[in-house]
Amino acid sequence: MTTPAIAIRNLSKVFPIPFKRERVVAVHDLSLEVAPGQVYGLLGPNGSGKSTTMKIVLGLISPSAGRTEIFGRNSQLVDSHEEVGFLPENPYFYKYLTGFETLKFYARLCGLSGQALRDKVGELLKLVRLEDARDRRLGGYSKGMLQRIGLAQALIQNPRLLVLDEPTAGVDPRGSAEIRDLIVACKERGITVLLCSHLLGQVQEICDRIGILDRGVLVREGKLEDLISIEDQTEMIFENAPPALLAEIGKLMAASYPEARLLEQKKPRTTLERYFLEVTYARPIPDGGSEST
Repeated sequence: MTTPAIAIRNLSKVFPIPFKRERVVAVHDLSLEVAPGQVYGLLGPNGSGKSTTMKIVLGLISPSAGRTEIFGRNSQLVDSHEEVGFLPENPYFYKYLTGFETLKFYARLCGLSGQALRDKVGELLKLVRLEDARDRRLGGYSKGMLQRIGLAQALIQNPRLLVLDEPTAGVDPRGSAEIRDLIVACKERGITVLLCSHLLGQVQEICDRIGILDRGVLVREGKLEDLISIEDQTEMIFENAPPALLAEIGKLMAASYPEARLLEQKKPRTTLERYFLEVTYARPIPDGGSEST
């Protein structure tokens, strides 16, 4: 049996409110798995608990109950993060360093030196398409360029798992498309990607599986194809079908119109954005809980 890249077991996180007899339930009894090699989209409205979940997986905060694992190891242990790359929503970089100097700095932190360091930095600059800006200071980088240099630093240690928090936030459409292509390239390299994003159209393009959180509760989870299919409808696509055939659907097509071929039969899809709103809009707040942050 394959060990999941991420396993979340009955995870809960409660934040007490100082000086009040109240608490905020950020995550409630969450369980899910991310298989190796997948791009998994963790979605939810603001305050749904997805950032809290991500921080627990990364070992940045401790759970109130439950357990999270990275490739079978407790994620609260430091050594479980040796094969994890992370790009936060608003990464901080030293603006006076160039792109090359920035990646060189992180490569040294990861133990690289000499020719291996130079080769790795050059490889990553090429991957994120910043070779021409390698000697430009980050203070002159656009938002999209900063996100790409952030993605490069997350890949320095050859991670098996890449965690991305809103990687295209504030990025223009062209930059967003470039980052999307980089995520696909990571998947092709066999890297598992956990993606938090508000851009549902982008998620729909690249994710294999999604989980939707609302007020700390997992309300939907599964393969993207299955979740956005419309169950009570069927869609047929014909080639060379005359109008008369379309008027007589349900009859013996092969006998009456042998030149027509059924190319595809499938369930039509809704959009991920519409599905997301359907499962999160106007849900009642569970007893004993409150809106999370």
